[in-house]
Amino acid sequence: MKPHDAPDNDQPASQRPATDEDGLIRLQKLLAQSGVASRRKCEELMLDGLVEVDGEVVTRLGTKVDPRTAVVRVDGKRLPPISDKVYLVLNKPRGVVSTMSDPEGRPTLGDLVADRPERLFHVGRLDTDTEGLIILTNDGDFAQHLAHPSHEVDKTYVAEVEGEVHVRTVRELLAGVTLDDGPVTVTHARVVGGDPRREGSKRSIVELTIHEGRNRIVRRLLDHVGHPVRRLTRTQIGPVTLARLGPGEMRELTVAELGELMDSAQL
Repeated sequence: MKPHDAPDNDQPASQRPATDEDGLIRLQKLLAQSGVASRRKCEELMLDGLVEVDGEVVTRLGTKVDPRTAVVRVDGKRLPPISDKVYLVLNKPRGVVSTMSDPEGRPTLGDLVADRPERLFHVGRLDTDTEGLIILTNDGDFAQHLAHPSHEVDKTYVAEVEGEVHVRTVRELLAGVTLDDGPVTVTHARVVGGDPRREGSKRSIVELTIHEGRNRIVRRLLDHVGHPVRRLTRTQIGPVTLARLGPGEMRELTVAELGELMDSAQL
């Protein structure tokens, strides 16, 4: 990694480096064990003034920090603190209720993580008939902050809708649409594909990004512009993507993903 490059850290966030007996760790060791770069390269990053701790640039090699509380950044990118908490991304299948249990006996998120020892919370919700990315954690503060309307991050969806979506409709979405419960800001929208005529009705595939979390917001938004949703998948939350996760599969957030989400939640 070149000194001016930001870290590209795909190490799972739960793989935390060990501290000394005093609970502290040398900063370059923390960076290296967190997967930022080799120890020598991390020392170069420090000497080049690209490492900050609690808002202050640290260039003195051998500086020790408390990895549980220090806010560390490398070239502006947040390195999350050491924690025994877990942060998971799950590909919720269609038909699964976004609760940890259900009195009606419907399949739930809790069923999908039944073998996990932690008491997990879901960050936000997905409609039962919507599939895709949802974050689970046992960190209550993180879940509460990330789900709060003032901290909500961009969420990207792919929708199969009825009818042929034209450029003018995409422009209408990007210009902003007002629903019964207020305006909706769409930061990204494009047509990514279409289906042949089925049952006499043409279908289109639309990708759009919003940061709102109101009930059934994407379905209501697309219905408002004349294209009812047939199938809906959330593919991304902030920096976190589904990638190759199949329905019902999960993985841990990476250090880089968690760091960016913590910044978004102002933690």
